[in-house]
Amino acid sequence: MNPKRYIPILQWLPGYGRATLSSDLLAAVIVTIMLIPQSLAYAMLAGLPAEVGLYASIAPLVIYALFGTSRTLAVGPVAVVSLMTAAAVGQVAPQGTPEYLGAALVLALMSGLILTLMGVARLGFLANFLSHPVISGFITASGLIIATSQLKHVLGVEASGHNLIDQLASLAAGLGRAHLATLALGLSVLAFLYAARRWLKPLLERAGVPSRPADMLTKAAPILAVAATTLVTWGLGLDAKGVAVVGEVPAGLPPLTLPGFDSGLWSQLFVAALLISIIGFVESVSVGQTLAARRRQRIDPDQELIGLGTSNIAASFTGGMPVTGGFARSVVNFDAGAQTPAAGAFTALGIAGAALLLTPLIAYLPIATLAATIIVAVLSLVDVAAIRRTWAYSRCDAMAMFVTIGVTLAVGVETGILAGVGLSLALHLYYTSRPHSAVVGRVPGTEHFRNVERHQVETDPELAILRVDESLYFANSRYLEDTVMALAARHPGLRHIVLACQAVNVIDASALESLEVINARLRDAQVKLHLAEVKGPVMDRLQHTRFCRELTGQVYLSTYDAWRSLRGETAGQGRSCGAGEPVGAGQLKPLIND
Repeated sequence: MNPKRYIPILQWLPGYGRATLSSDLLAAVIVTIMLIPQSLAYAMLAGLPAEVGLYASIAPLVIYALFGTSRTLAVGPVAVVSLMTAAAVGQVAPQGTPEYLGAALVLALMSGLILTLMGVARLGFLANFLSHPVISGFITASGLIIATSQLKHVLGVEASGHNLIDQLASLAAGLGRAHLATLALGLSVLAFLYAARRWLKPLLERAGVPSRPADMLTKAAPILAVAATTLVTWGLGLDAKGVAVVGEVPAGLPPLTLPGFDSGLWSQLFVAALLISIIGFVESVSVGQTLAARRRQRIDPDQELIGLGTSNIAASFTGGMPVTGGFARSVVNFDAGAQTPAAGAFTALGIAGAALLLTPLIAYLPIATLAATIIVAVLSLVDVAAIRRTWAYSRCDAMAMFVTIGVTLAVGVETGILAGVGLSLALHLYYTSRPHSAVVGRVPGTEHFRNVERHQVETDPELAILRVDESLYFANSRYLEDTVMALAARHPGLRHIVLACQAVNVIDASALESLEVINARLRDAQVKLHLAEVKGPVMDRLQHTRFCRELTGQVYLSTYDAWRSLRGETAGQGRSCGAGEPVGAGQLKPLIND
């Protein structure tokens, strides 16, 4: 076993030099400044004490540096996973209780174990079952729910609910009790962060600041909002006037924690842990692959599962919460010049220093500031343009997106993603159960064949070539039977039907039985069935089947060979399906190994 396969740090550490170190340290400083308010905010979003966000940004980053393959991915708490954590843990324990924190640790451990086991088993492909429209719809709906859930902190009122309808109803009931000082503080931070995000970089560039530093300063705007509102709250004593603050945060490094092993709690949280694992993995890999491509690097999705899994396990044993790769801070890490995952480890050192030295200053940090930080950050997740593009291109995919958005907003995040996945799979089965096929003819003067309904092509009344544009399996085998027999019924003069199989990658047992039925029915109608362009792995499995022994026609290396042979233009170019050698000129070997 190659240790570099499972411990990627061994791939880049031997070449680590001074220039790389300085780049990683600079990136770490910038990401640390950004991550401190984010960690506090996302812990609050998950219903956990503020220090949990800091703890979740220390050990997981170090572990990811050992096992992750992305050079620039920044791991830690993220908005969507924090929302899913609150939704899941809130069903098994009340917020603010030791049981709530214990359940969050169990959720991080379960998520870590699921991801790690999937990585060891090389199951990264399972994330492909989440279509992009479903993921986009889920993230859009989650962004709306997260933003709405934080309005109560901006207004200074009590409100609850895990879906948009409940949250809006609860907020409407409390509007008359809004706390004016909190509202003024929250709206000021919202306006500042929105203005900074939209206009600060262009203003700095016009003032002569280079583009990259201007971008970094724009990304650091939340830390300025945190510092300013904390000073204002402390100086004016706003906490004594009803402005909610973070309060005392324990100073120190993350504690060693032992997640509970109650089987009942584990069973209650299993579905949530599985969904958090998959959503977090999809988000992380998408970001990692995008950034890696910019530098012509690559990441290993299966090893990423292990990297993220072990990071979550580390979070569970150090008082943290579920984590994954975050889009915004990963982009900042990339733009700041991070060269290796060591930048994440240095960021962890910066967060550890903040946990040791800066926590007394956090006590007067208004919760409204953290809420405003979350609102501005997550509204960028609401991708209306993606909805329009999907609707214009594919109404079925758009419906899957709308269902995901609607169910997530109306019911909750877990039900929403399950509905989206279920609908995606249903649509996949529907599409592939009715595979596209076309009767093709020869383009005059060439060896190419095209759809007779789209092109001027040569045909033969005794020969029909049906191109099948999908793998054949249980869901579409009966449809193939109906298509072939309908073709034979429409053309009474047919003597040969050729199935052109260049797009067929798999023929399962159900499809094999359908091919046997087709062959038998055509034989009874005095029509021979032939195959062409069968791929090697498919032919390997067909060779020793009853279908192959009883096939009335031949197997041809190409559609052109079938056309010429069956029209009598040349000697037989095919072979009997079960034959050891082809008829004419040794074509068996390339046919089988194609």
